[in-house]
Amino acid sequence: MPALDGMRVLDMTQYEAGTSCTQYLAWLGADVVKVEGPRGDPGRQTGKAVSPHPGDPQYFMNYNANKRSVVIDLKRPEGRELLLDMAPHYDVFVENYGPGVIEALDLSYEAMRERNPALIYTRIKGFGLSGPYADYKVYDWVAQAAAGTFSTTGEPDGPPMHPGPSFADSGTGIQAALAITAAYVQRQRTGEGQHIEVSMQESVTMFMRTLGLATWGEEPAPRQGISHGGAATSTYPCKGDGPNDWVFIMVATTRMWDAFCVALDIPELFTDERFTSAEARVRHKGELYDLIAGWTRRHTKQGVMDCLGPAGVPCSYVFDSLDLFTDRHLQAREFIQTVEHPVNGPVRLMSHPLRMSASDVPYAPSPLLGQHTAEVLGADLGFGAERLAELREARVIGDGAAIE
Repeated sequence: MPALDGMRVLDMTQYEAGTSCTQYLAWLGADVVKVEGPRGDPGRQTGKAVSPHPGDPQYFMNYNANKRSVVIDLKRPEGRELLLDMAPHYDVFVENYGPGVIEALDLSYEAMRERNPALIYTRIKGFGLSGPYADYKVYDWVAQAAAGTFSTTGEPDGPPMHPGPSFADSGTGIQAALAITAAYVQRQRTGEGQHIEVSMQESVTMFMRTLGLATWGEEPAPRQGISHGGAATSTYPCKGDGPNDWVFIMVATTRMWDAFCVALDIPELFTDERFTSAEARVRHKGELYDLIAGWTRRHTKQGVMDCLGPAGVPCSYVFDSLDLFTDRHLQAREFIQTVEHPVNGPVRLMSHPLRMSASDVPYAPSPLLGQHTAEVLGADLGFGAERLAELREARVIGDGAAIE
């Protein structure tokens, strides 16, 4: 049985932070009903201009698998009333709209709790709901800049840079999913719902806790640059000279250094006084880097990893985004899943990392806009064909297409 079988989620999320949260709940077995406006989640348009698919872009499909979609125009009083009528049928409500949107729709915690006192009401905001920045609009890189990740990324003498992955969006969403799951467990004991607020800025700071420890809270942590750690720990170029033909090697202990030297079989590492002690290696790390890089350049990045990994030396070649689809390890673990989308046909999606022996949820594609409107309103509110037709005619709901 799926771990969260029985949990029902009203999902009013868009783009990535909120959708990551609700997707994790769906991956764990929750019934996630995505409530979209007439035009749908703006994520349905993100990257569509360059998408090879006739339907939704890959971006939307990556964050909305295993959900159902209902189209309700919440700007109409009848639409708002429909959502409030649905609230008693759900355990969780999640939204990550910009500042003031939920307030304008009059869908506050108090309004929703009046209909369902046990509701777990979750809000994901860039800077949270209080403080001087609460009304500022935020996207992933804005939250990362506010959390400090830019300041530690790049070369020491260069400008701050943004990391490529969307840690702020997905990282916040995952932490919100944890809070929801904890609140759900708590509700089993108390019978009471609660209000959850998650700040993207604060969520990203969770990824900053190993930086600047020597001057914690007193001075800024430096940019990390190409090297991080001891003398031999660094990123090295490999055969091929492509932009991602690099390997990262981390030599953290004396035992690892010994294994590293044996694996490379470079006599100087054993005999040269510049490299025979940890202190000497730090003093001569430039010469050491050149010596090691001379060896790595003669091997492919995969070859270096195949040599050092079995020897007990922590390392990884620099995976590019294509390697994530082709690497033999991820293939063996079936990390890439192929699902059949009703419009786009076979679509490849990345799996989630949660492998639970007693909770298995088959992968399903992201929903078409409004695909499940009739199904959900029929089951939740008992609407028959006549009532659904009236609401469609009034443009309060839509199914299968936008209601413009």
